[in-house]
Amino acid sequence: MKNKIKTNSSAAKRYKKTKTGKILRAKAFRGHILEKKSSARKRNLRRTGLVKKCDMQAINYLLPN
Repeated sequence: MKNKIKTNSSAAKRYKKTKTGKILRAKAFRGHILEKKSSARKRNLRRTGLVKKCDMQAINYLLPN
């Protein structure tokens, strides 16, 4: 029997899987220095983004379930 892989807890907090197997992530550049950024830019940063294909394999290993 193969050993089970534990879910990486830090990755579990950052990423979510969709039903189709894609991975959602939060957008960057929204932590600080928000006064100079426009409202439209900050609003767009609130939305979730998708992880690129080249990073999917690494994140799928961290989120086995």
